Amino acid sequence: MKQYKPTSASRRNYSVVDYGLITTNKPEKALTRRLKRHSGRNNQGRITMRHQGGGNKALFRDIDFKQNKFGIPAKIETIEYDPFRTAFIALILYADGERRYIIVPHGPQVGDSIIVSEDAPLKVGNRTLLKNIPVGTFVHNVELLPGSGGQLARSAGSSIQVLANEDGYTHLKMPSGEVRKVQWNCYASIGQISNPEHNLVIIGKAGRSRWLGIRPTVRGSVMNPRDHPYGGGEGRTQRGTRRPKTKWGKITGGRKTRNKKKWSNKLILKRRK
Repeated sequence: MKQYKPTSASRRNYSVVDYGLITTNKPEKALTRRLKRHSGRNNQGRITMRHQGGGNKALFRDIDFKQNKFGIPAKIETIEYDPFRTAFIALILYADGERRYIIVPHGPQVGDSIIVSEDAPLKVGNRTLLKNIPVGTFVHNVELLPGSGGQLARSAGSSIQVLANEDGYTHLKMPSGEVRKVQWNCYASIGQISNPEHNLVIIGKAGRSRWLGIRPTVRGSVMNPRDHPYGGGEGRTQRGTRRPKTKWGKITGGRKTRNKKKWSNKLILKRRK
């Protein structure tokens, strides 16, 4: 982490990730595109999602979550910052000349080689079938269904632990503590995601949130009664409603929202705490 001297009130606790690992500040042009910003508005221009808008202009990097070039070795050319995600990304060059972006794990450096195959060596960055990964290994970018591309553990510092392999399924322990089964012919990458210090970042000031495209959040207790169930009253007052509610009066905090008939319920062995 990089700390700053307290030259102002906002700088006193301000911190950023150390970007010493980054090797270039220019993305691969062929793998970028401009995304249209909607600022939380629908096709009529009305705000349907609060707290969104503004932010620095950014190019979207096309990330290869499937990594479906099997048996072709690739070399890490650069490690880059991605404005659309918390983890760092790597530009890799395959032996056949194709370049792709992947989420880079914590550890590999520029010049290291990686490979995707059923019998890939158990090295950080390599990708192989779950059934070939030993119990206790930490993995990331895990598929939920064979060939679907990685969907689990893709944010900075996250990883999933392999607990067991039995009856065609691999038991995985999620970052939340949930234990679930995934078909063991799904692919997963070895190692923990890069930028593990991301959760220690202190924003420090309101302006930095605006750079990220996050608009202010107003507390319900300072609104009028017509705008929020917590609104109204003289000065600071109690909530006025027994159960916590959203702005729209829906009960929150303590109510289960997962569908009881969801097909994947049978694959969850232990709920998160």
